[in-house]
Amino acid sequence: MTSSAPAARTRRRTVSAVVLCAGLTVALTACAGEDPDEGTNGVGKLTAAQIDKKARAAADAADAVRLTGTLVGKGGTYTLNMQLSSKGGTGSVTSKQNTFALLRIGDELFLKADAGFWKHEESDDGSEQAADKLDGKFVKVPEDDPTYRQMRGFTEMDTLLDGVLALHGMVNKGDRDTIGGVRTVQIAGGKGEGGVLDVSLQGTPYPLRVARGGGGGSVTLADWGKSFALEAPAEDETVDYGGELPKSSS
Repeated sequence: MTSSAPAARTRRRTVSAVVLCAGLTVALTACAGEDPDEGTNGVGKLTAAQIDKKARAAADAADAVRLTGTLVGKGGTYTLNMQLSSKGGTGSVTSKQNTFALLRIGDELFLKADAGFWKHEESDDGSEQAADKLDGKFVKVPEDDPTYRQMRGFTEMDTLLDGVLALHGMVNKGDRDTIGGVRTVQIAGGKGEGGVLDVSLQGTPYPLRVARGGGGGSVTLADWGKSFALEAPAEDETVDYGGELPKSSS
C-alpha cells in the first residue's frame, strides 16, 4: 500500500502535465491562426493601392462630411471645423489673426467675423467705420469680389477632399490604429513623407484621418453621409455690402 501511493501521485502529475501541454498547444494554435481582419470590412487584406482606391471611392460617393483639423499651405495655417456637402458648407475657420464663420448655400456665400477682422491698423481708409457696420453680421460676399473665391474654397467638399486625401509618392501599407473607437488601417505615401491616411476597417471604408505630407497639417473626417441643415441667416443678421468688400486683416 505504501509503495503504490507515490506511483499513483506520479501518474496523476504526468496526466496533468499532458493535459496542460495539450491545452497550451490548442491555445497557441488558435492564436497563431487568428485572423486580424475578422469582423472587419476586409479592406485590411488589400494592397495599399487597393485600399487607397476604395477609400477615395467611398469619399466620392458620400454627400456629406465633417472636416476638423489644421491645414498648412502657402496662404498660411488655418484651423477648420466645417460641415460640407454637395450643396454647400457651414462652420468656422481660424487663421493666425482671426476666427470667422462661413456659410455657403449653392452660390451664395456668407462670412461672419468681428470688427477686428475688418479693421486695418494705422489706416484711415474708412475700414474702421466699415468694421463697425460688419461686426458680428453675416456679410453676403459678392461673387466678383476677390474674397469670394478664397473663402468659397473652405466650403467646397470636393475641392477640400481632393487636396486633403492626396498621398504623394509610392503608397505603402502601414500600421493598424483606432480612431474614435473605430479600427483603421493606415496607408502612407513615400514611406510616410507623402502623408498618412487612416481608412476605416468597419462598415464603409471611409478615410477617417489624414496627416498631410511635408508638415501640411492633420485633419479628421467624420459624419460621412450625415445630412445637416443649410439655412440662410435671418435678414436682421445679414449685411449686403453690395460692391467689393473692404480688405480684411486675415
